[in-house]
Amino acid sequence: MKKNLLFLLCLGPVLCFSQTYAERLGYPKEAKVIILHVDDAGMSYDSNEGVYQSMNEGIANSTSIMMPCGWVPGIFTYLKSNPNTDAGLHLTLTSEWNSYRWGPLAGKAAVPGLVDKEGAMWKSVLDVVMHASPDEVYKEIKSQLDRSRTAGWEPTHFDSHMGTLFASEGFLRKYLQLGIEEKIPVMFPGGHNSMIMQTENASLLKKEQTDVIGQMLWNAGLPVLDDLHNVSYGFKYPKEKLSDKALQKIATDYYIESFKQLQAGVTMVIMHCTAPTVVFSKISDSGITRKADLLAMQSPELKQYLKDNNIVLTTWRELMQRRKALNK
Repeated sequence: MKKNLLFLLCLGPVLCFSQTYAERLGYPKEAKVIILHVDDAGMSYDSNEGVYQSMNEGIANSTSIMMPCGWVPGIFTYLKSNPNTDAGLHLTLTSEWNSYRWGPLAGKAAVPGLVDKEGAMWKSVLDVVMHASPDEVYKEIKSQLDRSRTAGWEPTHFDSHMGTLFASEGFLRKYLQLGIEEKIPVMFPGGHNSMIMQTENASLLKKEQTDVIGQMLWNAGLPVLDDLHNVSYGFKYPKEKLSDKALQKIATDYYIESFKQLQAGVTMVIMHCTAPTVVFSKISDSGITRKADLLAMQSPELKQYLKDNNIVLTTWRELMQRRKALNK
């Protein structure tokens, strides 16, 4: 990202604050506030079941929808019965699996740079960066928002499938632009970034730039994250078949150890809760990791840990309500 990113939009002065964004939103000083967020809603039947079970029977409290995918209608059916669900859009620019794929909602004619030789979106983030323009990206993510609104759902936030919207300055500009234009919060770590800077994603983020972008979003009237917890997809599980109880114990221990690293502020915890059937193994070999996420969210031990350590649960919906209240 170049210096001109700092002048993305004229949104008021950039101010220096020592407070976390959580504190600015009215949470107590030093409070650890988290969103337990499930990615990939709408991607498959199994993904949808993971969302429902982790939120209805567990402690997960937020999700986001992959709008180009085949099981999106199932999610909309759920949302009609559960209208207070914290559900945003998992803005999708890749189609990474081999036997199950999807194309752009804007159509090939409108966004040819987003389409590969199979007529689907590119499999890798690098291919999207190499072939697609920022304008094509903007057309597509706007089309994904349009589908949601056509179905009667106003998303609580935007985030980025596979981090593609963070992979180039041009893409990031369009992502931030859409959130600011539509007054919809965007997933962006604009605070201390203690955890996200320890991951491989750190190469896409520079602290001096995230500070400026965070303040820019705040000035635009949007809530801002202090950090991202994006490590659960890397948790390692035994190759041998485990009972659900054994897998739950391992996953819960991983989450507790990772939560010990949380710093004060608002942190979005990203996971991929899935209830894999035999079909899911034909889509991806990540079933055990995703099932482990689901079991961890249903763990009484993890729920008790959050309570004992005064970790506050919030949602994007609540963050936006708090942000709006500050402008009254």
